[in-house]
Amino acid sequence: MTTKSVLDSRPALAAEVEKVAEVAGYLWQKGWAERNGGNISVNITEHVDYQIRSMPAITAPIAIGSTLPHLKGCYFFCKGNNKRMRDLARRPMENGAIIRILDDCAHYEIVADNPVMPTSELPSHLAMHNHLIGRGSDYKAALHTHPIDLIAMSHTPKFLEKDVLSNLLWSMIPETKAFCPRGLGIIPYQLPGSQALAEATLRELDDYDVVMWEKHGVCAVGKDIFEAFDQVDVLSKSAQIYISARCMGYEPDGMSHEQMQEMTRAFNLPK
Repeated sequence: MTTKSVLDSRPALAAEVEKVAEVAGYLWQKGWAERNGGNISVNITEHVDYQIRSMPAITAPIAIGSTLPHLKGCYFFCKGNNKRMRDLARRPMENGAIIRILDDCAHYEIVADNPVMPTSELPSHLAMHNHLIGRGSDYKAALHTHPIDLIAMSHTPKFLEKDVLSNLLWSMIPETKAFCPRGLGIIPYQLPGSQALAEATLRELDDYDVVMWEKHGVCAVGKDIFEAFDQVDVLSKSAQIYISARCMGYEPDGMSHEQMQEMTRAFNLPK
């Protein structure tokens, strides 16, 4: 007997969850999601119908830890706590959950499909979504993952100065500037999951779509989970090019300032 899912007969909602599953598979294949590493959350409110809104919760209300006024009545699909990306890729509704933010904006409840507790970093993810909505952004997805090459570069102090790494990575291949035009924000090491890290991330998201957590990983936001992933992917490709050149025994020249300015003008990118 097949278990009924909230995704049944809801193709738009199912498509969003399938995107998450696809990206989760990419993260595992790339080696960016060891064990239960990394997290994904997507605002699915626009795909939620009256029947889902009327569904009883399958858990008691759970405190977020803060009040997030822009999330009233929102719904999110989130990776489950201690769940592996490789399992989320194969069975998303067994390794993730749909949650509903309650009217007090300080609690949530799980409504489908199973009582899978969301990621332990859910408060940080929800704070990012609240921040994005508050500034009028149409971004719906947040991704945290562990790209090997970018983390390796964060162990070098010279790359942690503001925009040094952005400019270096942009210079490695033209597509990086085109597809990640706001560059890479840098946050000096903070305890993973801490309030200090969450607050620093919110500040950086005013200027960047991808933020590096020193010696830890990156956090990216986008209109959907594909866009968030793609930005990390192009930055990672540039890091691989740089590291490969260094392994060959030389410092790569990179694109010149004039060449990058030409890219900026040609593609009407942020300066």
